[in-house]
Amino acid sequence: MNLTTTYLGLTLRSPLVPSAAAPLTEDIDNIKRMEDAGAGAVVLHSLFEEQLVHEKFELHHHLTYGTDSYAESLTFFPEPEQFHVGPEVYLEHIRKAKESASIPIIASLNGYTPGGWVEYAQLMQQAGADAIELNVYYVPTDFNLTGAEVEQNYIDILRDVKSEVTIPVSIKLSPYFSNFANMAKRLDDAGADGLVLFNRFYQPDIDLDNLEVYPHLILSSPQDARLPMRWIAILYSRIGADLAATSGVQKGQDALKMLMAGAKITQICSALLRHGIEHIQVIEQEMCHWMEEHEYESVQQMQGSMSQMYCPDSSAFERAQYMKAIQTFTPEFTSAF
Repeated sequence: MNLTTTYLGLTLRSPLVPSAAAPLTEDIDNIKRMEDAGAGAVVLHSLFEEQLVHEKFELHHHLTYGTDSYAESLTFFPEPEQFHVGPEVYLEHIRKAKESASIPIIASLNGYTPGGWVEYAQLMQQAGADAIELNVYYVPTDFNLTGAEVEQNYIDILRDVKSEVTIPVSIKLSPYFSNFANMAKRLDDAGADGLVLFNRFYQPDIDLDNLEVYPHLILSSPQDARLPMRWIAILYSRIGADLAATSGVQKGQDALKMLMAGAKITQICSALLRHGIEHIQVIEQEMCHWMEEHEYESVQQMQGSMSQMYCPDSSAFERAQYMKAIQTFTPEFTSAF
């Protein structure tokens, strides 16, 4: 069974790609285990804009503290080894990952504003990253900020990163745009090599005992796959950027659906946090079993076969399916009257 796929110009042995699972990808041994379990590539945990901005302020403080006291103080610059400067730990992690594994290593840069922090994309490339996933995690709350300005912010960040590197750049998006199809096309036109659908915004919760707002992490379920699957099916063959599916891929059947909708890869995170790294093998075995039963010889043979372009009813991914679902739903209870 041929599971080979291509993504961002890279040839992958499998479309199953562990992604941004910080407790897992921060450990080099785990990355090697992912490769041994059959992963096609690995997307590392993110380096955040806030970390980079904070470190710049720290450096500025160390370099300028006390320099207005007397001239001799200008010679009291701290030695680089005395404090952490820049994302050295992350860059070293990329280098070690490349040394220990032969599969592509995709670095992740997470931010939300244009600015000098995107220059770190170049350092990621120099450290050996095969590609960069730009994770724009952005919840606009400014009442004076228009939708057009929000969209332009994404375009500007993508262009800034693309200007710094020659390796492929994908961008991970949320679905919260007034016209996602138009936004996808604009990002494609701006040079995105891939679109990763979709970013799951982790929603805060309220602790009633301590009266505090706290982050409440809920791992994805197969139901979360419906939204990215729909948009991948709609965008397939209509834009040049590769499409990656994320959220809700728990079993082989989930991955197969994403591929048939048009995804080049399916990213996996929650399933590995639940079941362990070796679950990659389980998903692959389930995929191969289904493909053998249905006489598919390769992943590429099925990619896009159930997209909107090839679906007999092209409206199935749009409003008609919504109306059909409402009309055919049968309640599980019966009225007492």
